[in-house]
Amino acid sequence: MRIVIAEDSAVVRAGLVEILADRGHEVVAAVGNAEDLRAAVDEHQPDAAVVDVRMPPGYTDEGLRAAIAIRRDHPKTGVLVFSQYIETRYAADLLGAASGGGAAGVGYLLKDRVADVGEFVEALSRVAAGGTALDPEVVTQLLGASRRTDGLGSLTARERDVLGLMAEGRSNGAIAGILVVSERAVEKHVGNIFSKLGLAPSDADHRRVLAVLRYLES
Repeated sequence: MRIVIAEDSAVVRAGLVEILADRGHEVVAAVGNAEDLRAAVDEHQPDAAVVDVRMPPGYTDEGLRAAIAIRRDHPKTGVLVFSQYIETRYAADLLGAASGGGAAGVGYLLKDRVADVGEFVEALSRVAAGGTALDPEVVTQLLGASRRTDGLGSLTARERDVLGLMAEGRSNGAIAGILVVSERAVEKHVGNIFSKLGLAPSDADHRRVLAVLRYLES
């Protein structure tokens, strides 16, 4: 993959560059603020961008706003946002803003997840390939909130488990392995989720994204 990194801490930035280079990926730019991030993506057209939510000058949501702009202007560039804290609104804002042009190719991880190098690189690869990758802790919080809504409230406990894993970006095969059930059983649960959420038959991947968005928007 060709990757742009945006992180204001020089130490963390250098660590990310080293991690990705060791895995055979090319970091085409590593910058410390949102303005330079957007310029780097414009110049290099990378496969993916790794973006810290809070960056100079305000250290609030500069990275998030830049990520949303990148998804709008460069839909083929996957965006993996990461943060030190669980900020579910940011995850929902990112996926919600991307939904108009296809919400695939976005992710949200906690910075602690980067410590597991294999998991971090796998998530970045999924995002670069057009998938989604949400931190399991963020998914858990979103799922707790989602149970209060009508459509999602009709899901069974197992269907909620499946939808939560879909939000993490897991394939049907991976979900089957995690839940220790057959892939056919997972396909049935996914079909039930689509039906209960009122998602009409269409491209399967597109419906998966819509289901995750419904989950987040709740």
